[in-house]
Amino acid sequence: MDASHTDVNTAYAAINCIRLDDMKPHIYKTTDRGKTWKEIVNGLPNQPINVVKEDPYRKGLLFAGSETNVSFSLDDGENWQSLRSNMPATSIRDLVIKDNDLVVGTHGRSFWILDNISPLRQMKDKQDFAKNFLFDPAMAYRVRWDMYTDTPLPQEEPAGENPPDGAMIDYYLEQDAKFVQIEILDASSKVIRTYSSNDTLYTIPKINIPNYWIRPQTILSAQKGCHRFLWDIHYQPVSLPPSYPIAAIYNNTAPEFTAPWVMPGNYKIRLTTDNKVFQKSIEIKMDPRVKTSLADLKLQHDLSMICYQNLIKCNEIVRKNPKEILVKNYLDKFKSLLSTLQNSDMKPTVVMINEVQELDKKFKSEGY
Repeated sequence: MDASHTDVNTAYAAINCIRLDDMKPHIYKTTDRGKTWKEIVNGLPNQPINVVKEDPYRKGLLFAGSETNVSFSLDDGENWQSLRSNMPATSIRDLVIKDNDLVVGTHGRSFWILDNISPLRQMKDKQDFAKNFLFDPAMAYRVRWDMYTDTPLPQEEPAGENPPDGAMIDYYLEQDAKFVQIEILDASSKVIRTYSSNDTLYTIPKINIPNYWIRPQTILSAQKGCHRFLWDIHYQPVSLPPSYPIAAIYNNTAPEFTAPWVMPGNYKIRLTTDNKVFQKSIEIKMDPRVKTSLADLKLQHDLSMICYQNLIKCNEIVRKNPKEILVKNYLDKFKSLLSTLQNSDMKPTVVMINEVQELDKKFKSEGY
C-alpha cells in the first residue's frame, strides 16, 4: 500500500493474487480513508501487479510495477500506459522516487534508475500534443562524471552506468521541423552555447585506441516526437581535433573538453523550432561534495576564460594561416593551462595565476 502524499484521505493498494490462481492486475484506490475502494487498472498489462506508488510532488501521477514492466498514470489511475524503454522484461518488486529519479527494484535483474521524470510531472491529464513545447528543465549539478585516472577497466567487466553527465533538456515537436536550435544564455542573456539540427559530426582523427571506446555522437533532433538532449555545462567548444582521456568508458568516452565549465548559477535555455521560440530557466548547482568557495571557483573560471578566449583567437589565426608557428606555440600553451585549471575544482595556485597572467600579457604584446 502507498498513502497519498497530497491527500490524507487517499491511499493506493496493489494486490498480487498469483497464489489464488488469479493472473489479472489489481490496483485499488480509496479517497475516503478506506471506507470504499475503486479498482483502477485500465491500460495495465494483463498480469499481476506487485507495487504502486504515487509521485510525492505531482498529484495524480502514479507508477505501478508488474511482472514484466513499469507503467504510469497521469490521471490518478484512470488510465495507464507503459513506461518501458530499454529495460528488459522482469518482475518489478518495488519502486522508489528519489528527487527527480524513479528507482526500480527487480527480481533477478538488479535495480534500474529512470533519470529525471520531471517531464512526466509537467504533463497534464490530457496533454495537448498538437503543439511544440519545451519542458521546464530540472536543476542540474556541475559534477565531474568520471574521476577515474588510470587505464580503463576491460569492456567485459560488469559495471553500472552513471547518470547523464550534464543538464537534461526535454522538448516535444508536433511534426518534423526544418530547423531546430537550442541556445544556452547566461545571466546577462549572452549566448554561451549553441546546438543545431544542422550541426555536423566531428571527424575522429587517427587514434591509438579502438573506436568502440568512443561515445556515439548526437545531433539535435528535428523529428516529430519527444526528445531529450544533454548540455554538458561547458561553454562552446573550440574547433580543435578531438583527443580522449586515458580513463575511458566502453562506448561512452567523450572527447576532452576544450572549453571551461560554467559557473554555478541561473541560465536560460532557448529553443527555436522553425519560427517558434520557447525559453525556460535552469539552475546549475555545484557538486555538493566540493567545498571550494564561490570566490575561488570564480577565480578559476576567470583565469580559464582568459585561456579559452585566447585559445579561440589562436585557433582562428592558425586555421587561416597554418604556418604561424609562433601562434601555434601560444595555442599549445593556452590549451595546456586551460586543461590544468579545469582538471580540478580547487583554488588556483599562485604559480598558476602568475603563469596565466604573464602568458596573456605576452600574447597581447605580440599584437594579437
